[in-house]
Amino acid sequence: MRPISRVVAGGMLAALSLPALAQDPAIEQLTERLEVDGQQMPVEHIEETPLAGFYAVRLETGERFYTDADGGYFLVGDLYENAEGGLVNLSEQARNAERAARVAAIPDEERVIFRGTDEPKARVTVFTDTTCPYCRRLHEEVPRLNEMGIEVDYLAFPRGGMSSPGARELQQVWCADNPSEAMSTAKREEALEGNASCDNPVEEQYHLGMQLGVQGTPAIVLPDGRLVPGYVPAERLATMLGLNDE
Repeated sequence: MRPISRVVAGGMLAALSLPALAQDPAIEQLTERLEVDGQQMPVEHIEETPLAGFYAVRLETGERFYTDADGGYFLVGDLYENAEGGLVNLSEQARNAERAARVAAIPDEERVIFRGTDEPKARVTVFTDTTCPYCRRLHEEVPRLNEMGIEVDYLAFPRGGMSSPGARELQQVWCADNPSEAMSTAKREEALEGNASCDNPVEEQYHLGMQLGVQGTPAIVLPDGRLVPGYVPAERLATMLGLNDE
């Protein structure tokens, strides 16, 4: 898409996941008239916001911004509420909610799951790359996490892209008869012998990760949708999940 024209830049702007008003005529009209340089914008969703006269727009590309009802002005960034307890990042809350919903929609058969013998108290989803040193370090913590009642679900995110050796290795993991065993083998830097040509979700998960804000691995998604980049020790992760308070 070409650069957005007539942009009013600001630091307190972005789309909010407020209740959708699918039948609102103003939203339907705005969807039809949103253009840049005469080209129709690929709108995925539009919602009302707490700002009177402004709407939150999410494009099919994942881009988010605010616009007035005429589509004449765009505002880009995060929106904060000046609440009694301090500033509240409403945009981040919206991103977390969307991230949690999209991750939760992934079926178990498309994940590589590590859980303990007891019913888990919490579940984290980790975008991983078998060639990533800090992913290997986090994987060493998985037995301890399982002991603490934390299920670890892996999704694929080949940090070098789909043409990288990591992508092929992740495809081998998902194509294996025992993906969890294959994941552990790969994280030990041992060669995998299986093929990488089965029907697998690696590329789909890679693109999902980019849409959800993943920029590197490991990237941990907490149950409430918060995205935690990088390696986190087991005890600290348990504290973030509120389990050390029990």
